[in-house]
Amino acid sequence: MRGSTFAVRWLVRGVCALALVLAALFAVQAWQEAAAQAPGRAPAKPLVWKVGASWPTTDPAFAHNLKPLAERVERLSGGRLKWEIYPAGAVVPAFEVLDAAHRRVIDAAHSCSYYWVGKHKAAHLFTGAPGGPFGMDLWDFYGWMYHGGGWELLQEFYQQVLKLDIVAFPVITSNPQAMGWFRKPFKSVEELKGLKYRVPGVIADLYREFGMSPVVLPGGEIIPALERGVIDAAEWAFPQADVLMGFQDVLKYYYLPGMHEPTTTCELEINKKVWDALPPDLQAIVRAAVDQTYIDYWARITKESSTVLRDLRDKHGVNIVRTPPAVHTAVLKAWDRLAERESRDPFFRKVYESMRAYAATVVPYRKLMWGAVEAARDYYWEERYIK
Repeated sequence: MRGSTFAVRWLVRGVCALALVLAALFAVQAWQEAAAQAPGRAPAKPLVWKVGASWPTTDPAFAHNLKPLAERVERLSGGRLKWEIYPAGAVVPAFEVLDAAHRRVIDAAHSCSYYWVGKHKAAHLFTGAPGGPFGMDLWDFYGWMYHGGGWELLQEFYQQVLKLDIVAFPVITSNPQAMGWFRKPFKSVEELKGLKYRVPGVIADLYREFGMSPVVLPGGEIIPALERGVIDAAEWAFPQADVLMGFQDVLKYYYLPGMHEPTTTCELEINKKVWDALPPDLQAIVRAAVDQTYIDYWARITKESSTVLRDLRDKHGVNIVRTPPAVHTAVLKAWDRLAERESRDPFFRKVYESMRAYAATVVPYRKLMWGAVEAARDYYWEERYIK
């Protein structure tokens, strides 16, 4: 009798425990279904963004920045957010992606702010400026962006100055860019006069002060323009990107570095309504993916460009030439004059003075502390690219 009673008790307890487990499972399922339907939660169907770039598929900015960025967003979101990415011209032309994102022809643009200098000259400052500006490198620029008020100024620029429905995040950076590719060598500023030279943004105004004839062209049009003789010289980016564009097949004098663009920062420019509609966790995922891509892209292009530069000399017969110091000095002096004129505009002045204040804090410190790194570089490594 005691055995039967004992068995019954355990049976009752087992049934009760099973009932509790089933009740808990049903409760969790009901909570998940309710949460999925609650405001602010992503729908079961993935969100799909159209993202248009200002570059051809051959450019590293597309292949090694935008493409991995899209893959990271999809992976980190568990497939809840997917991007369809398009090179320049596939949906809209290279220089129209910003307006297309504003109008929501696309959901976001992958581009550089200095392409929008026709709208406002301060656009160039958010990509970088000659001399950094003020001696800032790419990491100082990133510091200004997120610890010196730069990001807030960037949003003010798009939303209040340009009146565009855009939220922007830095996603591309690079090392100092080359001065560019030339048909013949030069040793002085005077020899540059009259050259038809492809450059972007405010830099066109800067080189115009040298007596050059700057021409602004999107990436996909540069090589054809060189082949037809429409332009005499051109800059694009850094060795890896330049080789993929095919400059080495057209011109044989490669001058570097360029003082006109020692830092380059380009952006993911998202339609603000599209951004605001994302739940907070997906916004955080996009921002995390952007930051990871920013750093990884720099590391990749630095490594690959170091190999490419040697191949340009040894395999393609390109003359690697150090830009004359006099040209660097002339660029800085011309930029100072140009920036002073542009600072008559209140917003340009606001951004430029913000940069100056941040640089005044960090650049002298880094100049002191990083001197050890420069000394070590000189100690261990001789020049290996220029004959």
